[in-house]
Amino acid sequence: MASSDAAAPQLSATVAVPGAAAPVRVVAAPGLREADFSKAVDSALFRRWLENLQSEKGVLTYGKLSLRQILIQGVDMFGERVGFLKFKADIVDEETKAKVPGIVFARGPAVAVLILLESKGQTYAVLTEQARVPIGKFILELPAGMLDDEKGDFVGTAVREVEEETGIKLNLEDMVDLTALLDPATGCKMFPSPGGCDEEIGLFLYRGHVDEETIKALQGKETGLRDHGELIKLRVVQYDQLWRSTADAKALCAIALYEMAKKEGILPSPHGGLSVNL
Repeated sequence: MASSDAAAPQLSATVAVPGAAAPVRVVAAPGLREADFSKAVDSALFRRWLENLQSEKGVLTYGKLSLRQILIQGVDMFGERVGFLKFKADIVDEETKAKVPGIVFARGPAVAVLILLESKGQTYAVLTEQARVPIGKFILELPAGMLDDEKGDFVGTAVREVEEETGIKLNLEDMVDLTALLDPATGCKMFPSPGGCDEEIGLFLYRGHVDEETIKALQGKETGLRDHGELIKLRVVQYDQLWRSTADAKALCAIALYEMAKKEGILPSPHGGLSVNL
């Protein structure tokens, strides 16, 4: 007699991988809702990852590796869009038949801004201090944020995130894309943790002149979107001490790019009379 409690069939779909000979099977981990599985497969995060597989330096481009199957393990929704996606890709070395590590935490592109303010002959950097639950600590870091659409507007997102996190209103034309100075073969983005996460970050620079009162007003200022759980406090540090003041990879990479660009004379000159509006 058949049991009425028979397990539900595993959710699955097939997706076309650009340039691949055949579609690839995608399956859902036990317990994943059908609605979340469908949104994951259709999400911009997942589609971008599939496109990267066959890009100029994609892992499937040269035929040495093959993609057998993808297991969708978890989905976190940000309103109506997929914010975070966790999946496992079965990728095999065709010569040795060994599996390549393929656990992926997908969160997509983001931006960060190195804000340098001149005041009375001293240069200051503006940082945010907030709780970062994944590391279990408060950390000083550059103002940063995720791109929340598919348009890829890195500069616009950078300006918006700075205003949301610091209250500082920047001008688009005064932003310098530091990652754009990298060799085009790099993709002109910074990858902070490519062994497990797809995040790519555009690093920007803003230089301005302010009075001493503005520096004092920024120090310790509470900002952020409180209804989104952003409990942010601003910290202003002297730029020459920045590299010792934070463990934030975004800040340390931005310092390296900024200093090397200055050394090689390829950093655009700041516009005259820059100021910061609070």
